[in-house]
Amino acid sequence: MVEEFSWPWVENQVAQTVNVWRGCAALPLPPGPRFDSLDHRMREKASDDGQRAVEKELKRAPRSRSERLATQDRVTASFARFAGTALDLEPDAIGLISNDFLPAGTELARWARKFDPALTQADITQACRNAWTACGLQLLLSERAELTPSILGYSLLYPYTDNYLDRRDVTAVAKIQFSTRLRDRLRGHKSTPERQEAAPWALVGLIEGQYPRASYPQVFDCLQAIHRAQEESLAQLRRDGLCDAAEILRITCAKGGTSVLADACFARGFLDENESNFAFAWGVLLQLGDDLQDVREDLQRGSATLFTRAIALGIPLDGLVTQLLNFSEQVGTAMDALPTGTSTLKNLMRMSWRSLIIGAVASASDFFSPAFLREAESRSPFRFDFLRKRQKRLTARRGLYQVLFDAFLETRAETRSDIQLETGEAVPAKPATRARLFQ
Repeated sequence: MVEEFSWPWVENQVAQTVNVWRGCAALPLPPGPRFDSLDHRMREKASDDGQRAVEKELKRAPRSRSERLATQDRVTASFARFAGTALDLEPDAIGLISNDFLPAGTELARWARKFDPALTQADITQACRNAWTACGLQLLLSERAELTPSILGYSLLYPYTDNYLDRRDVTAVAKIQFSTRLRDRLRGHKSTPERQEAAPWALVGLIEGQYPRASYPQVFDCLQAIHRAQEESLAQLRRDGLCDAAEILRITCAKGGTSVLADACFARGFLDENESNFAFAWGVLLQLGDDLQDVREDLQRGSATLFTRAIALGIPLDGLVTQLLNFSEQVGTAMDALPTGTSTLKNLMRMSWRSLIIGAVASASDFFSPAFLREAESRSPFRFDFLRKRQKRLTARRGLYQVLFDAFLETRAETRSDIQLETGEAVPAKPATRARLFQ
C-alpha cells in the first residue's frame, strides 16, 4: 500500500524528528576529521592555486562557443586538482561531482534562462541547490542522476513564489489570494493564471507532465504538504521573533522535512517508509543548516529561527551547533540503513553536511565562544579567517565570476527543449519514463 503524505503524517514526522533533535542536546561534539596548522596551510595553498587558475581563465573572457567549452574543460580539471588536495576527495567522489551534479546544474541554468531571461543568477543558484539535492536522492535510490521535468519545475517554483511574497509593493491581501490560488493549482484545479501566476502554473504543469496525478499520488501529496508548511513558516516573520522555541522547531521541521520529501518523490515518483523517513530528516537537517547560514540576514529581517532566538536571549550558539552536528550523525545513520546508494555517495553527502555547518560557524563567528571557535576550526580544512577573506574576495569579483557562469551555459550539442516555452505547457511524458528536458 502506498503511504499517504497527508498533513497528519507530516505532524507525526515532525514529532518524531523533534524527539531525535532533543535527544542530541547536551552531547559532546561528535568525532570527525581533525586538521592542524600544517594541514590548513597545505589546503589553503591548494585553494588559492585553484582560485588563481580559474580567475586566469576568466580574464581571457571566452567569446566563441569553442572558447567557452574549452574554459569548461580547464575549470573542471582545476576543480578536480583542488578537490583532491584541499578536500581529500577520492577520484570516485570527484567524478560524482563532475559527471553528475555539475551537468544537472548547468542544464537547469540553460533551461531557466530560456524559460525566463529575467531570472537572476541568485535565483538560478537557489534552484540549482535544490536540483542537486534531488539528484543526490536519485543516486541514493539507485536512479540515474539527471534533470527531469519535475525536478526542474519544483526547483524553480519556490524562487518565483518567494520573490512574489517578498515584494513590498504587493498587499497582504493579494499575497493571501496568490497563496490560496497556488494551493488550488497544486490540488489540480486548472484555473486561468493571472499575470504573476503564469510561470508558477507552467512549472506545476511540468510536474504533471512527468507524473500523472492518478498514477503518482505521493508526488502531489508532497506538493500540498510543502505549500502548507511554507504558509505556516510565514509566521516566523510575521510574529517578529515572538514564537517560542517549540513552535519555531515545529515550523522548521515541517518546512524543511516536506521540502526534501518532495525532492525524493520527484527522484523516482514513489517512496517506501524508510526512504520517506530519511528524506524528511535530511530536509530538517538542511533547513537548520540554512538557518545557521542565514542568521545575520534573519536577524535583520526579524525572522525567528532557533539561532536568532538564542542570539536575542544572549546565548552563544555553541550548544545549538553541537546539537546540529549530532543530529547530522543521526541522519547519517538513517542514510546508511538504506540498502541503495554507494559508500562514495554517502561519504560525500556527509562531508557536505559538515562543510555547510562548519562554514556557517566561520561566517557567524561573533555569535560563538572563543573556546568553541577554536574547537570548530580544528574540524575545518581551512582556517576561519581564510574562509572569511576568500568569501569577501568572491563577492568583490562577482562580475568576473559571471563570466564563469555564462561559460558553463554553453552546451556541447544542439539541444531541443521538450517544453513549449511560449505557452508554458509541458509535453506529457509517458508514465514511468525518465524524459529529459533536452535530448
